Amino acid sequence: MKKKSYSSVRVLRYLLSVHIGALVLMSLFRLCFLWAMSPQLEGESTSRWPAMARGLWFDNVVACYVMLPALVVAIVALLLRRVGRGLRRTADWYFGIMYGLVFMACAANIPYFSYFSRTLNSSIWQWFAYPAQTAGMLFGEAAWLKYILLYVCVCVLFVALLRFLTCREASHVYEQPLKAWPFWVLVALLPLCVFGARGRMGYNPIKVSAAYYCEHTVLNQMGVNAAFNLLQTTLDDMRPENRTLHLMDGDEAVGNVQAFLGRSGIEGISPLAREVHPEGVPTRQNVVVVLMESMSAKLMTRFGGEGTLTPVLDSLYAHGLSFANCYSAGNHTNHGLYATLYSFPSILKRNAMKGSSIPTYSGLPTVLRDAGYRTLFFMTHEAQYDNMNAFLRTNGYEEIFSQENYPRDKRANHFGVPDDYLFSYALSVLNERAKEGKPFFATLLTISNHPPYVIQPYFHPRSPKVEQQIVEYADWAIGRFMAEAAKQPWFDNTIFVFLGDHGMKLGETQYEVAESFNHIPLIFYGKHIPAEERGDFCGQVDVAPTILGMLCEPYVQNNFGIDLMREKRHAAFYSADNVVCARDSLHLFVYNPEVGREFLYDVSTSAFRPEQQLTPAYEALRTYVFSNLQAAETLVQRGQTRSER
Repeated sequence: MKKKSYSSVRVLRYLLSVHIGALVLMSLFRLCFLWAMSPQLEGESTSRWPAMARGLWFDNVVACYVMLPALVVAIVALLLRRVGRGLRRTADWYFGIMYGLVFMACAANIPYFSYFSRTLNSSIWQWFAYPAQTAGMLFGEAAWLKYILLYVCVCVLFVALLRFLTCREASHVYEQPLKAWPFWVLVALLPLCVFGARGRMGYNPIKVSAAYYCEHTVLNQMGVNAAFNLLQTTLDDMRPENRTLHLMDGDEAVGNVQAFLGRSGIEGISPLAREVHPEGVPTRQNVVVVLMESMSAKLMTRFGGEGTLTPVLDSLYAHGLSFANCYSAGNHTNHGLYATLYSFPSILKRNAMKGSSIPTYSGLPTVLRDAGYRTLFFMTHEAQYDNMNAFLRTNGYEEIFSQENYPRDKRANHFGVPDDYLFSYALSVLNERAKEGKPFFATLLTISNHPPYVIQPYFHPRSPKVEQQIVEYADWAIGRFMAEAAKQPWFDNTIFVFLGDHGMKLGETQYEVAESFNHIPLIFYGKHIPAEERGDFCGQVDVAPTILGMLCEPYVQNNFGIDLMREKRHAAFYSADNVVCARDSLHLFVYNPEVGREFLYDVSTSAFRPEQQLTPAYEALRTYVFSNLQAAETLVQRGQTRSER
């Protein structure tokens, strides 16, 4: 007896139904994205429909990629008369798994974009190296549960569609001759599917630049399918030509940075190396650097923050040496650590601390260790996260304190202990080290102002929103730490430095990159540091040279930082994933290499609209940021990151 099979008509109907159903559900995700981003689009008159249309275009590209293998198998199976229930069940599993992954990317893109102002990209693979923390972050943050629920609901709808199609066709499985017209329609769909996956006519297939149609970053990126962007950025990272930065010629970039910094280099070390001999005798003061998770300057009252969330930081800012125009090197914690401690700028989204072969740098920890300081690092989470334990121990830290050192019952979530426990634990250790008679250099990395937000039961916030409550808590924890530290005999002989590891997106994204994500507070506080606010532009790369200048510590400097007490920058430069920026008091230059597009803003006005003409001022900013990042890439490639010959 011959096996019964589905007719070519029913195969055609099944494939088209799956394709159209998937497009509808991906459009549903985009509508949810639009709803979630509506606060950022208030007052924006640009039509949303072009973004929706471009989104459907990108969705069809993804759907064609998914459909192409199934279409080829269907045509071959029809020719061989082998389209039975087994193959149909296989098709259901194939589409269920593939679209389960696609829908997952679409759902994850909404909270990701809300946080980073960028479409989901290959930077997320860094998190998957730490599944426990990632799972805790995803399922522990209440604000993200609705997107998980959305994903589950859409998957249920899609499975129901597959089930409906299977049940509808089950009673029509019978032996019949191959009909010509539906079969040839399927054959004709094959090149159309290839064209759909390619996305466009012309030499190159579709790129994310096709989604850009206006000057608003949310609307431009709304049309990009998250699964498409995740796949493309992952493939881009794998291409040999993209493993290194190509903004300009490396030697030209190094020459430009030498001119910017006024350095001629030291042979055998680096073209940026110099010997630093501050006036005076080394002070042997202790140093405590507090890198505050997601602490944007825009959260502070001084910079127009909503409510009074940071009274402690505002007080420290007013009574210390503070910088109003400081910018983080990147938008991830590893970027902030790398730049603050070793004065190298982050090279786009790259994590310089990861890798089995640990790179070596000379920076604040190595200089102070060699000068006789005890060097300690305190973090809330596991020491292996972002390869911190190996990298930091290789590059100057003698002691690392992490989740493994703390009582299990003190853990707040998968990122470890809350800030106030971190501070109290660190304080007890510093008291013991201070008794040894040697100065200490301690770095404390906080975490509480990072999803999932956990408000400790003993803290009573005033704000109604958890996103504000956690900022209140983080500020309170710092105040509690400083109050206890002030009681210690070593307090008056200590320089405290407070800065954000990066900022966070707040309010409307006025530019291509939300300024609040990189604008951070920078405060130097101590008994012998006069209160002053400076408007000089600076970055995390300048923290270490400034501290060493305050300590009057001689050393060989080989990095991109300047001593803010003795030198000045005319502009700040920074990055956010794969977007690079530079700004001065009047202009902001933004370059997105993924779309090959520049955005030029006059920041002296409130128009927030890109200008069209690349004036000499914007050209100077472009040269500034391109040169610094390309020179950093060149020195890293050449192994010129240390201060020893």
